[in-house]
Amino acid sequence: MRSLLVACLVLVATAARAQVPESLVEPQGEEVPVSQDMTPPAPPKQPVPVCPTALPALRTPIAFMPGEELEFDLDAMGAQAGKMTMKVQRPDKGTLPVSVEAQTNTFFSKVRRVKGVGTSYLHPRTLRPSRYTEDAVENEVARKVDVAFGSKDRTVKVDYVMGKRSGRFNYTYDKDGLDVAGAIYLLRQLPMKEGLPLCFDVYGIRRMWRMTGTVVKREHISLPIGEFDAWYLTGTAVRLDRPAQKREVHVWISDDARRLPLVAVGTIDLGAVRATLTSYSRPGEKQKKASQGKEELKW
Repeated sequence: MRSLLVACLVLVATAARAQVPESLVEPQGEEVPVSQDMTPPAPPKQPVPVCPTALPALRTPIAFMPGEELEFDLDAMGAQAGKMTMKVQRPDKGTLPVSVEAQTNTFFSKVRRVKGVGTSYLHPRTLRPSRYTEDAVENEVARKVDVAFGSKDRTVKVDYVMGKRSGRFNYTYDKDGLDVAGAIYLLRQLPMKEGLPLCFDVYGIRRMWRMTGTVVKREHISLPIGEFDAWYLTGTAVRLDRPAQKREVHVWISDDARRLPLVAVGTIDLGAVRATLTSYSRPGEKQKKASQGKEELKW
């Protein structure tokens, strides 16, 4: 379930991971036992520019709550690839856990079978993560990741196990450090306005990436689940230790009190990958599902 697009702007990441060549996503070099530390690769000769400012203060009240569940269709290169579910869990030891679970369908499993869940443990007010975990199976290979975020020293400590291999990485982030599961929930709370710049560091695929983007405009979109006025966000994720690796992303978030993530589109080497909201349920509200035969958002 490791993310392809490396920012939680990218809801499609979990299933789309199957389309990335292993040489692009696996850390280079020898694996080491979890009990030892592995230093990240040396910084590139031309480092990625730092974020000019931190993310703006979040709007209140929080748009989501424990019990909210969002369901998405995943499409890769024009074909349906699987399903994804995002859930807000009950508070746990002072954190607000949110999870993203994905599974490829029978058709896409011919390319790669993926089933997994990523969980981000967020501060209930700042929505910054203190911990992030992944538990997935890809082509019968178990993959587990446990990431600890240190807010005081801005550290990111990654312990991972892939089949019989394991290792540890230590990173730091600039002004804001997020993870691929929790970032979309934070983005839902931004004080949206046209031209708002966005920049933050995000953990994904056992690496740190810098996402730079913009709130482009407010526009009306039509989806099988309904009609929405939405904010359109676009950005590019750049891998900090290998700036040549970039991923473009586009996201639409509803402009209402619910701030629903409606659509996310990302580009990979082989084409476009998309996640589209098909159902949502929220405490105190009737579940809403997509109707059949309704025109979809065109790309």
